[in-house]
Amino acid sequence: MEDKLNILLVAAEVAPYAKVGGLADVVGALPKALKAMGHDVRVVMPCYKMVESNPKFTVSDLLPTFSVPINDQKTEWAAVKQTLIADDIPVYLIRHKRYFTEATESKKLYSLEPEPYIFFSRAVLEMVPRLKPEWRPDVIHCNDWHTGLCPVYLRQYYSNTSNWQNCASVFTIHNLAYQGEYDRDMLVKAGLPESLFTYERLEFYGRFNFLKAGLVYSDMINTVSETYAKEIQTAEYGCRMEGLLRYLDSEGKLTGIVNGIDYEEYNPATDPRIPFHYSAEDLDGKWKNKGALQREVGLPETGDVPLIAVISRLADQKGFDLIAEIAPKLMRNPIQLIVLGTGEPKYETFFTNLQKSNPQRVSAKIGFDPSLAQRIYAGSDLFLMPSRFEPCGLGQLMSMRYGSIPIARFTGGLADTVGDVIDAKSGTGFIFANYEANELLKTIKRAVRAYENKEEWYELVSRAMSQDFSWNSSARSYVALYLRSMDQRMRLAA
Repeated sequence: MEDKLNILLVAAEVAPYAKVGGLADVVGALPKALKAMGHDVRVVMPCYKMVESNPKFTVSDLLPTFSVPINDQKTEWAAVKQTLIADDIPVYLIRHKRYFTEATESKKLYSLEPEPYIFFSRAVLEMVPRLKPEWRPDVIHCNDWHTGLCPVYLRQYYSNTSNWQNCASVFTIHNLAYQGEYDRDMLVKAGLPESLFTYERLEFYGRFNFLKAGLVYSDMINTVSETYAKEIQTAEYGCRMEGLLRYLDSEGKLTGIVNGIDYEEYNPATDPRIPFHYSAEDLDGKWKNKGALQREVGLPETGDVPLIAVISRLADQKGFDLIAEIAPKLMRNPIQLIVLGTGEPKYETFFTNLQKSNPQRVSAKIGFDPSLAQRIYAGSDLFLMPSRFEPCGLGQLMSMRYGSIPIARFTGGLADTVGDVIDAKSGTGFIFANYEANELLKTIKRAVRAYENKEEWYELVSRAMSQDFSWNSSARSYVALYLRSMDQRMRLAA
């Protein structure tokens, strides 16, 4: 086997082209790290209108219209456009007007219907043999339920074709809670034989589950932190798949690889989105950013109290029920709070009302502004992530990169990336274990007390900023996973 691998990453969202959550950041950054290691990596995603019509992106025609077989009675038509990540990594954009190009903004990116993802998965496999010059993937790396049928189609219909022969498959779970589950008749509509509708294959509590399809048919499976890989094997976190996941783990097919972040794009020493640059060795710009942020959002400009930040999807998963429960007591502490996010109406209303009743303490920005998010990372002192569960989490990695100290629950990727501050010389954040409002309040108070000792606080900020959560280490782990998947595929083919 040659050292250089041909790797095809498949996802429904890729930053910076289309983004709903952390999946887009991962698929936008991992290819650059793999490319830097010498691998030939390419990405494929749907061609959304927001990509095709955005003047910031250079999008060109690649493949003219070709047919995509869906089932015995149905054929769809696809075309492929292309853009580039970092000027040299191809991103193939599969175009279908009805399914994808009518999406106009990220919050409407995902259809809840299965047909777009049936088409997309099949179109990926039909596209590769048409590429010129010819290119054969060694590994197809699929991400989340939207791509769960790719490994099924690969084994069912394409494994003996020249471009796909011996191609291994890897499937990454970014959030087990989203599974793509549909009625049984969707199996036939997807062009798959009813014989596959069994407990061992594609049946899941009487329904057809796209995520299970990806798990069962892929050669190797991973999720985005080591702790989450263990948690999803329990009833509490397993979303009814804990039995299957325990079996896959026993077979040596399940692992965890913590996400990274792009250290070139997210660098407080060079980030053009923040007003003052700084580093772990020179924090002066950090405190200037805090003052600038306070002025921007209408909070009193002071360094005497910590500025706590929330940048998040506003949902139960993220622990906002705990914040709502402790809000009256929290407001009696010497803090400021800034919130940026959108999500469940009850939490949008909660934070809006909290600002109205505490205008000198709280700033709530309902919506999402990527540039403001960077200024919040750079200007805040503490970053709040009391998640009920968190497969990996990118917020805590970003906050530490910019010197905003996490307050986080010991779960999933938060447990793997944030060390609790036990004394002045150790730890990078403030951690609580039990999902209880009082535990969260105690932890916030502990962080506020630590902020009062400025000398030790500066050491903590510098220590957090000095952590390495770049993609370099994670990319090496992914290459090892790809090699394992190829070995697994060769054994099964023998």
